[in-house]
Amino acid sequence: MFDANTTALLPNAPGVGYKPQHFADILEAPQPVEWLEIHAENYMGLGGRPLAQLRHLAERFPISVHGVGLSIGGEGPLDREHLARLKTLCDWLKPASFSEHLAWSSHENAFLNDLLPLPYTQDTLNRVADHIDQVQDVLGRQMLLENPSSYLAFSESTMSETDFLSEIAQRTGCGLLLDVNNVFVSATNLKLDARTYIDNFPLEQVGEIHLGGHDEETDDHGAPLLIDSHGAEIADPVWTLLDYTLERSGPKPLLIEWDTDVPEWPILADEAKRGARALAPALAIAS
Repeated sequence: MFDANTTALLPNAPGVGYKPQHFADILEAPQPVEWLEIHAENYMGLGGRPLAQLRHLAERFPISVHGVGLSIGGEGPLDREHLARLKTLCDWLKPASFSEHLAWSSHENAFLNDLLPLPYTQDTLNRVADHIDQVQDVLGRQMLLENPSSYLAFSESTMSETDFLSEIAQRTGCGLLLDVNNVFVSATNLKLDARTYIDNFPLEQVGEIHLGGHDEETDDHGAPLLIDSHGAEIADPVWTLLDYTLERSGPKPLLIEWDTDVPEWPILADEAKRGARALAPALAIAS
């Protein structure tokens, strides 16, 4: 079982997803950014400039490791070699947080360039819980599980996403990563109420909150279809939903994600400054 002392320890402040082109800018003027996130799969090598830069950054900033390749929801067993490489990374980096997605991304020996959704059934819950137990036992640390972006609902689901995540957290001791943009995307696509989702979410289990951009399209019937792209500024309705969330959750570590069409540092820093302003009322109440 993981050590309870390895639960998420990020500051209740803005962080950003680290991109190597921002290395010098971050060192020179990081404010208001107080922590950084990396994608685990980019740092599983044995050396080179990426690891050297990461070691340097880890001396100054808490680091959150975000995995995208474990396929927690996959029907097959977890890839032991991938998990071993992840353990090696976490052992030397000692990140303040580790997270993965409620999704599947592989089948047998095929790896898919996507994070695919799951039906919310007891069988799925049992499988995901077993995989999380395995990850936490191998890493010796708590994992945060992120809510997905959804585009279609499964007819075979027997429970809501929030009930599923709550049960997973209670059963495994994992924490949760609440992606507010994913909530907005899913609610729009599935014609649900985003605030009701937040009301039903186990906010006491949340170790991080994420925000990212999305693309707006239309489906074959002309209805709005949102795509979680992480390639644009965060939309105003998502900021509004964040305000609603923080009123209920209190201050949390807040990450700005921007993974495609990555802008120059001043644009990303401006998004982080807006995140700091959003956190300010919750921090004032908490103090």
